[in-house]
Amino acid sequence: MLIRTPSDLGALIRDRRRKLGLDQRSLAKRAGTSRKWLIEVESGKSRAEIGLVLRTLKALGIAVGVNEISAPSTSRKRPRGAAQTVDINQILTSLKKRQ
Repeated sequence: MLIRTPSDLGALIRDRRRKLGLDQRSLAKRAGTSRKWLIEVESGKSRAEIGLVLRTLKALGIAVGVNEISAPSTSRKRPRGAAQTVDINQILTSLKKRQ
């Protein structure tokens, strides 16, 4: 699923919570947040603390990945909307080899 807005993220959290059969109170307890905070995030609140969002996603068993959808200004241009997958393991391995 491509998350573009806080509303998209809220919908993802709400849908996953429901699929797991959790109510908001149960998920909030698992994630170490309040039910009020969870209601706001599920509603698309745009200023949610990233640490709490990540803990909530972890409590739901959701992994976060990164795909680059637009590159900074370079001489080589990709077609609009073309995504580049970033392999974090490859980056870490190359950094370890430099040491």
